[in-house]
Amino acid sequence: MIPKDPVMLLSYVNTQLRDFYSSLDALCEDKGIEKEELVEKMKSIEYVYEVDRNQFV
Repeated sequence: MIPKDPVMLLSYVNTQLRDFYSSLDALCEDKGIEKEELVEKMKSIEYVYEVDRNQFV
């Protein structure tokens, strides 16, 4: 289950990206997550995805 709380979601997504996925696109496709919704939710807590780091910072 994917957390709904943005801060918990941040932790979950960054852990998934670090441990299992080479890109945000791969994570979203595999988990059935709408990428734009995820990006907007992370922006709401002032985090953006950095491709080079493969994480939200």
